[in-house]
Amino acid sequence: MSTPTINLQDRFEDLLSYIREGRILDAVNEFYSEDAAMQENSLPPTVGREANYEREKQFLSTVKDWKRFDVIAKSVGDNVTFYETVMDWTSTDGTAVHVEQVVVTKWVNGKIINERYYHNP
Repeated sequence: MSTPTINLQDRFEDLLSYIREGRILDAVNEFYSEDAAMQENSLPPTVGREANYEREKQFLSTVKDWKRFDVIAKSVGDNVTFYETVMDWTSTDGTAVHVEQVVVTKWVNGKIINERYYHNP
């Protein structure tokens, strides 16, 4: 019995759809490997799906209202994806937040093993 071929382009588009729909915690469960590492700029990475789920949950608890998640550039390579995004949201304290970032994601067998976010702090 052969293993089905994983189409990285499809997985990547599905991931972006989850994010656009606000299903970020679902995305962590669906797309990230058990030992995935996520890293903000040059901070130490958070390792493990469970730890990253909690990190994302904590971040989402600071967001009152999403205003924008626009992907303005993207590409798929050999087990790696890149996208540039512009995001706006209102934090729970009423502060307007604007972030422009590039995300580099490394994949193995359709699961994210490493993701790094590059943005102005």
